[in-house]
Amino acid sequence: MNAGVYSILSVIIISLISLIGILFIFLKKDKLNNLLIFLVSLAAGSLLGGAFLHLIPEIIDGTGFTFSISLLILGGIILFFAIENFIHWRHCHIPTSNQHPHSLGAMNIIGDGIHNFTDGLIIAASYFIGIPVGIATTLAVILHEIPQEIGDFGVLLYAGYSKKKALFFNFLSALTAILGALVGIIFSAKSTVFAYIVMPIAVGGFLYIAGSDLIPEIHKKQDKAFPFKNLIGILLGILIMYGLTLIEIA
Repeated sequence: MNAGVYSILSVIIISLISLIGILFIFLKKDKLNNLLIFLVSLAAGSLLGGAFLHLIPEIIDGTGFTFSISLLILGGIILFFAIENFIHWRHCHIPTSNQHPHSLGAMNIIGDGIHNFTDGLIIAASYFIGIPVGIATTLAVILHEIPQEIGDFGVLLYAGYSKKKALFFNFLSALTAILGALVGIIFSAKSTVFAYIVMPIAVGGFLYIAGSDLIPEIHKKQDKAFPFKNLIGILLGILIMYGLTLIEIA
């Protein structure tokens, strides 16, 4: 019961993050991009830290690191690759411009909806393994969602949506996280096996997003005046995840 309540509360918070774009529309584009790149670095570190410091250790404690677990992690990487390719959408965190084009409008909403559904499923499954694991997973998703949702808001504005419509459709796609969490709760409550199938897939997804989408974006936007800023962001994200492990131990 507690796992289900935590899951729903977590995805509601994550869904509300979709409204954050309105807070940044008045920033100048160069300042917004600099802020976003640091947030992307923080997100990359939190996803890597979440995968290696929380999810993988919990999987090993629960089932051991078997050949099947390795296959499921690889399956997670392939799944996220396939989602991006088949719907022609990718995790991007920089607002659209002539120099940084995106596929527009409905495709972005559909892609983001699928991504958020997956987040909800992963969060619910993680809470059924353990409340601390669920909290760590939720935090990693939140740190990733902040720059993601700002970028998505910018995409919809560029596609011709009004600010109100962009916020509405961005929020609508975010609500699929609640649907994903409900599916995760139903299946995880019936069998713990479900959670231990979803978790390795989540590891693969976290690694794919960090390594394929976030880190390449960071490389493209290095700050010449402060070249170590992005490295600091990644390390800070990892440290946040490490700090949560200390809280769990205490």
